[in-house]
Order: sequence, then C-alpha cells, then structure tokens
Amino acid sequence: MHPTEVTEGLHHLFSSNPTQHPAPFSNTHNNTNPSLLNRFITQYNNQNPLQILREINSQQSSLSSYNSTSDEAEEQQQRIIINERKQRRMISNRESARRSRMRKQKHLDELWSQVVWLRNENSHLLDKLNQFLECHDRVLQENSQLKEEASELRQMIHNIRNSSCDLLQ
Repeated sequence: MHPTEVTEGLHHLFSSNPTQHPAPFSNTHNNTNPSLLNRFITQYNNQNPLQILREINSQQSSLSSYNSTSDEAEEQQQRIIINERKQRRMISNRESARRSRMRKQKHLDELWSQVVWLRNENSHLLDKLNQFLECHDRVLQENSQLKEEASELRQMIHNIRNSSCDLLQ
C-alpha cells in the first residue's frame, strides 16, 4: 500500500463526514479487501492519526531495511551463483584447452611419424631409381655394342657377297 493511500484512508477514518470516500477506499473500488480494511480500522481505531502515520512509517522503514537486507542477500546469492558459473566455465575452459593441446600434440606426433615414413619411402624410391638408371645405362651400352656388331656383320655379309660375285664372274 502506498503512503498516500494510507493517509487518505486515515483522513477518511477520522473525518467528520465518513460518507465522502476517497477513491482507493470507495465502496465501488474492486480491489478493496473488506477484511483487511476492517482489521486496519479495528487496529488503529482509538489512536491519534499522527501516531498511526509514525507507526506506518517506522514499519515501512523496517520493511525497506528488511528489503535492502533481503536485496543484499539476493545480490550476494546472485554473486555466488555468478562466481560458481565462472569457476565452472574456467574449469571447463581449462579442460577444453588441455584436450586441445593433447589433440595438437597427437596431430604433431602423427605428422612427424608421417615425415619419417615419407623420408624412408623417398630413400627407397631414390635407391630404386638409381638401380634403374644404372640398368638403363647398361642396356644402352649393350644396345650400342649390338648395333656395332650388327653393322660389322652386315658389312661382312656385303663383302662376302661382293667377293662371291666377283668369283663367279
């Protein structure tokens, strides 16, 4: 309840003309709880209006201090929750970073293993290439010798034919 509503209600209670109702306490107002109003009237019926206002203000100040204490406790609880979330996120981030480092190390190990394998494979292929090149050189030399021999044999056959033709004539 707002303090102005209380003041208006007090003026209504202690006024000389109780038939004039302020808007919040009118009979046509739908939100008025009759039992609450009766309890208010019964509780404060024989007291001075200024004393009632002081009492209501003190209740409101204690309520506001309770609310501020409650707000502080709620803020403290929210800070605790936020800090717990930060801690969980920090732990999660650390674990994620650790897993990432492990994946990176594993990948690096696999790459080094691949480098070693590729170097060995390259060495074997170079050895094979050298063997084929040596074999190729031998085949080329042998081919060259065979061509020379074939040429010499052709020349000999040609010479033999020529000499046999000369003999026959």
